[in-house]
Amino acid sequence: MKKISIMFMLFIIVVGVFVLGFGYKASPEPNNYYEVYLNDKALGTIQSEQELEDYIDENGAYYKRKFNVDKVYSPKGLQVRKLTTYDGDVDSVSSIYNKISKNEKFTIKGYEFVIKKQSEENNEDSSPTLSTQSIYVLDKSIFKKAVEKLTETFVGADAYKTYLDGTQVEIETTGENIQNVYINEDITVRETKIPVDETIYTDEDTLANYLLYGENQKSTSYIVKAGDTVESVAFNNKVSPEELLLSNETLTSTANLLYPGQQLRIVETNPQISVVEESYLVEDMESQYTTEERYDNNVVIGQDKVIQEGVNGLERVAQNVRKINGVISYVDPQGKTVIKEPVNRIIVKGNKYIPDVGSTTSWGWPTDSGWRLSSGYVWRTNPVSGKRELHGGLDISGTGYGSNVYATNNGRVKEAGYHYSYGNHVIIDHNNGYLTLYAHMSKIKVKVGQVVARGDVIGLVGMTGVATGPHVHYEIWKGCDYCRINPMSMY
Repeated sequence: MKKISIMFMLFIIVVGVFVLGFGYKASPEPNNYYEVYLNDKALGTIQSEQELEDYIDENGAYYKRKFNVDKVYSPKGLQVRKLTTYDGDVDSVSSIYNKISKNEKFTIKGYEFVIKKQSEENNEDSSPTLSTQSIYVLDKSIFKKAVEKLTETFVGADAYKTYLDGTQVEIETTGENIQNVYINEDITVRETKIPVDETIYTDEDTLANYLLYGENQKSTSYIVKAGDTVESVAFNNKVSPEELLLSNETLTSTANLLYPGQQLRIVETNPQISVVEESYLVEDMESQYTTEERYDNNVVIGQDKVIQEGVNGLERVAQNVRKINGVISYVDPQGKTVIKEPVNRIIVKGNKYIPDVGSTTSWGWPTDSGWRLSSGYVWRTNPVSGKRELHGGLDISGTGYGSNVYATNNGRVKEAGYHYSYGNHVIIDHNNGYLTLYAHMSKIKVKVGQVVARGDVIGLVGMTGVATGPHVHYEIWKGCDYCRINPMSMY
């Protein structure tokens, strides 16, 4: 009986060892997979991150040919996160690729140039507004060469080369030397992955064209008619003379003669960066004679008689001139030497009192001699607002801050005060169908209702209102208020 019990216990032990030994399974090893997210949205799980990158590159042959690059990359918003799991289910790289391509563009390696511009317009807290623009290139040298081409366009290729080489001819009598050339905007660059649907510049000529004309370049043709001049063609087509010269290589100056049937290209410029040129200029300039009026009680009022014709003088004028994209923005007088004194024009007028009716045939000049037109009566892009508009008068610079501003004809002061755009300004009604406006003055020296004679000081040159430098903005109106005409047509 005892022997049977021992045998039974041995049988139980053997069965237990057999069941426990052969029924045991070891725990499985976890898998290392990768979860794919696009802009934080899960797309699926893949076995290999490298396999996905290779698949994207292999399927990017079109972009490799288009941009002449060696590799195509995943979108910027793609994230791949390592995942350790016991689950063995994964997605194919082709299915993940298809999901990506439906939502985002793939990328190529290149460079992003960020242009930061400070606007003249202010926020509510009076701080200047800042705008940014990105330009994408495959090679940094493309941007550098494009900027050099734009600079040569505004400064002149030969002048820019002599400035860079240090071979400018020293000024002995008259001439111009460039002191400095630079880009006004803050420009930064970084290497980045660029989405293939962005505008990516692969050569400097295309980029230089964009930097000069902007994105929506509109070009039209004009056929020259008899009597056309460079300035009249520019004005009638709402571009500045400088823009017409830039768009037509055969034209070198506003003095070029045009012939009937000649075809000209009309394009409005819209520079994306500001090329600043600072130069020292010495030039012989005519100093306009003044008209002296003598009153004779024996002469009937209105029967004017010229007893001496005027003759312009000549002065050697030195100035520091700053241009932005070829347009004068600031003139700082550095002195002048009289070469020949002007001879006054003398008119004898009837009666000694000052009439408030101006002449319709004889007009004075609003500034001292040594003046320079920084902008004429032309179509242009406003340097402050950036809007396309007709500049309805003359910007007269060069006589210096605080120099005299003169009434150009007899009349009565209609307005004298401050305007948000004109600054300190004076409007004179000449009671002969014409009015004149003088703007941006630092000080006004007349009052509303005051009768002034041609040549009377009405204020001082300044830069109040919207102005980039000290100058007089001068307008002539004919027939009604703000019915502007070209002031130069009266001289």
